[in-house]
Amino acid sequence: MTAGLRIVRVTDDATLLDWQRVHNEIIPTAPLSVDDIRERLTRNVLEVAYDGDVLVGCSTVRPPSEETAAVTVIARVLPAYRRRGFGDAIYQHCLQRGQRLGDTFETHILASNEDGLRFAKAHGFVEVETYLLPGDTIPFVELRLGE
Repeated sequence: MTAGLRIVRVTDDATLLDWQRVHNEIIPTAPLSVDDIRERLTRNVLEVAYDGDVLVGCSTVRPPSEETAAVTVIARVLPAYRRRGFGDAIYQHCLQRGQRLGDTFETHILASNEDGLRFAKAHGFVEVETYLLPGDTIPFVELRLGE
């Protein structure tokens, strides 16, 4: 893991607000409220990543569901901290956590996030679908690992 990187589970208001900040900056078309995030905490593992005490990213690991048999792993890194190894470390952490839940993996990335799409493809993810959420104008890209 990148020296100084700490990945901690969202367990209190401070870590919840940090997770929200990263999510909403990277996915401005689908901002989440504190209540939205609290609901997600009931079914997903949400974590935040810090370089020392500096917030650099967050992640989501979502177990398989009725909608998909795949484990969803999402690693997000704030733009100012990209290309320093944080994304890889967060992704590897998510993948290890996800392997306890299944053996098929997917991720979802806002189509305008070129860095995120490039990162996912470099790690073996292949685009399987593009979809638009109600009211949105920028689609999401669903990618599967190794398809």
